[in-house]
Amino acid sequence: MLTTALLLFGPAGLAPRAAGADAAASALVKSLQNVTHPGAAAADHGDTLNWTVEYGNGTTDGTAAQAVVTDRLTGAGSAQTYVPGSLRVPPGWTPSWSTDGSTFTGTDPGAATVAVRAGNPVARAGGTGLSAPLLAPVRAAAQATGGDGFTPVLYRTASGEVQSWSIYHHAARGAPQAVCNSLSTGQLCSGGPWPRPLNTAAGPLGTGSTGDIGSPLTPQYVLDPQHPNLLYYPAVTQTAVGVGCLDLDARANCGFTALATGGGSPSSANSLAGLVRAGDSLYGVATTGQVLCMTLATRTPCAGQPYAPVVAPNHDLPSTPNALYLGALTVVGDKVFASSSPQASGSTAAGPPVLGCFDTTARTVCAGWTAPHPAGPNAGYYSYGVFASYSTAGQPDGACTSTVGGANVLTTCYALDGAARPAPGTLAALAGNVLTFSPETVVADGVTRSYFPAWGGSVAGATVCHDWTHDAPCAGFPLPATHPGVNGGATRDYGYTYDTTTRCLIGLGDAGVLFSLDPATAASPCVHSGAAVTLRPADFACDGGTGHVQGYTRARLTDIDIAHVDLTASRVLVTDPDGTPVPVPGPAPDGTVDLSGVDAAAHPALTVTAQLVLTGTGDFTPDNHPALVVEYRGDPPQICFRTTVAAACTTTAVTNTASGSDATGALTSNTVTTAVAPGAGCRPDVTVEKEICGSGNWHDCGPDGAGPWAKTSPVGLLGLLGTAHWRITVSNAGPVDAASVTVNDAVTPGCRKAAGTFTLPAGATRRVYCDSFLLALPLKNTASASFVPANSPPGTSPTTTAPSAAVACSLLCILAVPDKD
Repeated sequence: MLTTALLLFGPAGLAPRAAGADAAASALVKSLQNVTHPGAAAADHGDTLNWTVEYGNGTTDGTAAQAVVTDRLTGAGSAQTYVPGSLRVPPGWTPSWSTDGSTFTGTDPGAATVAVRAGNPVARAGGTGLSAPLLAPVRAAAQATGGDGFTPVLYRTASGEVQSWSIYHHAARGAPQAVCNSLSTGQLCSGGPWPRPLNTAAGPLGTGSTGDIGSPLTPQYVLDPQHPNLLYYPAVTQTAVGVGCLDLDARANCGFTALATGGGSPSSANSLAGLVRAGDSLYGVATTGQVLCMTLATRTPCAGQPYAPVVAPNHDLPSTPNALYLGALTVVGDKVFASSSPQASGSTAAGPPVLGCFDTTARTVCAGWTAPHPAGPNAGYYSYGVFASYSTAGQPDGACTSTVGGANVLTTCYALDGAARPAPGTLAALAGNVLTFSPETVVADGVTRSYFPAWGGSVAGATVCHDWTHDAPCAGFPLPATHPGVNGGATRDYGYTYDTTTRCLIGLGDAGVLFSLDPATAASPCVHSGAAVTLRPADFACDGGTGHVQGYTRARLTDIDIAHVDLTASRVLVTDPDGTPVPVPGPAPDGTVDLSGVDAAAHPALTVTAQLVLTGTGDFTPDNHPALVVEYRGDPPQICFRTTVAAACTTTAVTNTASGSDATGALTSNTVTTAVAPGAGCRPDVTVEKEICGSGNWHDCGPDGAGPWAKTSPVGLLGLLGTAHWRITVSNAGPVDAASVTVNDAVTPGCRKAAGTFTLPAGATRRVYCDSFLLALPLKNTASASFVPANSPPGTSPTTTAPSAAVACSLLCILAVPDKD
């Protein structure tokens, strides 16, 4: 991992784009690959074709601008049909589809598609690079949370937008409760109205009070490590408690897994605490104290769950079905620790708050934790959170909970084996009526710190930071750190999420205000920025060819003034996507990072992360959007889609032309056309019938003469020699025309000349009449025809029909026997 003062700045200052700065026009180059018959000169009916258009960005000034490429399927639905799901666009481009050729949507309509489109709002010179917008410092913004958003969940979309999702806590079933805020714009996400309800059935988020899921008091969330767009949240329905699924990318419900039946007696599963992930499973604890478990890969209940209680039940009376679990969960290794506050109101047995431990490997209570451990002197104390404790070496060594009650906040800790452990004294600085919640723990620069949300009593909202490495309050961080610049200080903090890219804390509380916090100083807003780009050059090609990528080139920042950056505090990381460091040289005098020494074969993808500390925010305006750009050297990016050639014999060719526009103007590609070679069911069926005239009157033997026409002339008609009159009938019984038809007659060349070269339509017949003077009899004359299917590509070899013969007889005709045809 490379860390430097700053590795990738472009020239200082923000120069406006000069008119006419583009030195060359962009270009679209169309090509075609036959997927079914690679390399074939012509397609067959039913073949799958891959249409490719390369976009070469001809700009030279480096400014980002909108680029759009459109490909209308010529003969869509007749000559060819779009293959559903086949559209491929380069990274950074957005696909869209149309069923009418003018209105485009972001959903693939399948075979009804008549046009496809790809758009890139920040296309740059060459096109062989990928960018991500730098996140502007997050200023305080009111969320549409009704005051009850709990902990923000950060999600970065494929386009680079940074979103903060939240779900109301203690929300009633049916109530709107899911909210998306765009940190990139400082506004609610598109796709509102927000908030939206949550449902057990998979499908788009609804509106209004149409949900069937409620939420617990202290919800905790898990992002699927294999599918980062899937958020799992604790859910309460009318009949069960369990795990809800929210697809952040699709903005849709993705199901519900019931883990315990609601109700029961004498202890009732009214709600739950959690979720947390340990290994390949998610865990929660019901109000009954039972441990709940879902297998992540299958989204099904773990075998044998719910497991035996590890904490005292709280708020579990059957008479209070909407009661809420008072406590939380945390994970240390393979152990899940839970806090529980069995208060007299609503609990089957009142008592002091307790800590319990569940061994996820053995699927039973942890060793040393046979009975829950006390975490407060009496039932008058209660806990909202639980957190892992750490040694000064940064190793997790136990679990703690802080409780409300007494003169000051009381923190109780135990080691992993259940033995008492000294508690950090930092939270004791708070009065006993101040609520504290589960912290966000951050490991940075070799130091482990936990940031605790707090509010209540005289504290309108604050953050408390404990430094585990030095076992002391965090140096340089006020104790407690209030937020006077955010909503007048009334934040009523519930939870924070650390953004590893910008190195800021994003907070949310009961006041419904989203804000950022500098983890070093507690300043709000956190005046940091950053972006991460993972570049896979091979993803820019889709024609199945090789050699498109020659190597990496550079990484750089655009549209930002270097004077507004604290160089000594900023850094960049260059790694493989799995986090393995990739060595690169330091910055050049112009501020770029040279990536050309990175072997693209050994490192088919690179992740570049810029972590910036700013001295000013003036570069982030509605008209200026700083970005991180990572580039490679290779062929222009490609857009591909597939079609299937129609089975109808009337399809003799398919064609396509792409169009588009970018900063250089309108674009039109070359036109690519491929002939469609007729298959077995789409070929001419040509036959030949050779006959001789049996009349002694030559008028009967000319064109359309009455004949008779036969395979053998009557004996004696021609004597020993004479003139024979021949008729050759060429018929096409096939479904398509025959082209370049010629007659073959070695004995009577005049027949070939009389026929010439002609086209024989499907279902048509053509007769050729010719004569020959016979010097010797008997004579057997054989004819055939050669042809190619209509619209065959140049160079197609002709097909020759079966031969047909007729015999001119003499008195010795018995010696010659004509063909049976």
